[in-house]
Amino acid sequence: MTCNKVALSEIKRGIEELIPENELIKKLNENRPLRIKLGADPTAPDIHLGHTVILNKLRVFQELGHEVIFLIGDYTAMVGDPSGKNSTRPPLTREQVLSNAQTYKEQIFKILDPEKTRIEFNSTWLSELGTDGMIRLAASSTVARMLERDDFKKRYSNNQPIAIHEFIYPLLQGYDSVALKADVELGGTDQKFNLLMGRELQKQHGQAQQAVITMPLLVGLDGEKKMSKSANNYIGINDIPNEMFGKIMSISDDLMWNYYELLSFLPLEAIAQLKVDISEGKNPRDVKILLAKEIVARFHSESDANNAELDFIQRFQKGVIPDEMPSFSFEQGLLISNLLKDASLVESTSEAMRMIRQGGVKINGEKVEDTKFIPEKGCSVYQVGKRKFARISLI
Repeated sequence: MTCNKVALSEIKRGIEELIPENELIKKLNENRPLRIKLGADPTAPDIHLGHTVILNKLRVFQELGHEVIFLIGDYTAMVGDPSGKNSTRPPLTREQVLSNAQTYKEQIFKILDPEKTRIEFNSTWLSELGTDGMIRLAASSTVARMLERDDFKKRYSNNQPIAIHEFIYPLLQGYDSVALKADVELGGTDQKFNLLMGRELQKQHGQAQQAVITMPLLVGLDGEKKMSKSANNYIGINDIPNEMFGKIMSISDDLMWNYYELLSFLPLEAIAQLKVDISEGKNPRDVKILLAKEIVARFHSESDANNAELDFIQRFQKGVIPDEMPSFSFEQGLLISNLLKDASLVESTSEAMRMIRQGGVKINGEKVEDTKFIPEKGCSVYQVGKRKFARISLI
């Protein structure tokens, strides 16, 4: 077991909150492998870089000699986590859940050590609760307590509906911690209420309470919302190298530092030096390339990262793509001509069609030739002529 002072420093790097720190220190001083829990509902087949912020921290715990429990919420996914939602999330079918869960198992081992990872499914114990168990679980909290949650409070104040089963979700997640006797649970900042519910239920069941670690939420490609599959502003860890590289290069220079701090394995001192380098004249694009290469190499290979850089330079830098450009977000489904007009890249749809026919419209360096083309979801760089650029996210 690593020296506990050093271990605590590694654990705390980049976290948002540790609740309570003194309890985690006490657990570390017990000099035994701690049970570190992360729950993930398989709501979509792809794990994205936002998820890896927490997965990287789990890897730290593994390297410190602790047991990581990756809990696949195959039962809770059929309920639907309301965290951060302004409306009831539709539950998934059992078939959807199991299909997505299989891809999760395959993807997490790009980060976690399979020899030190325990995979669990919460249907193992939640499906056994039955009616009596669910009633007892529901009796462990109050409506007033649930309405302390920020998203519930806002929806209630705005007269937006809250389904009864949404109150059950935090209790189910909390009960997972009871079933696993978790020592530590990790989650995003939007999961804080649910994580603390685990502490409360463990106390009610006479168990030692888990410490709670919240991690910052990675901002998506649109530069506004948190990275998520539902907002389609994400970079999947299964994205092909060139696509992953290009997406990282599409983020703004300011957002780049958020990605460095949450995703890079560089020492904090090295990141601080990169900021100094830019202040002294270094091109931010070169610093962003370093980040893109690091991440592509992590999920693919050094060779893939080098080839992706070369492809990017050939397609973009030789076309003199500016470092800064306006950003827009639209619903997917617009014709390319309407999209260019709404992004103020052209004065009218007729001008857009004329520019397309002349070969003057590009998306990520590729010419658009069809005036009736409807771009797919995602974040891309749109160019009209030689001087007009915009970063557009379609959701």
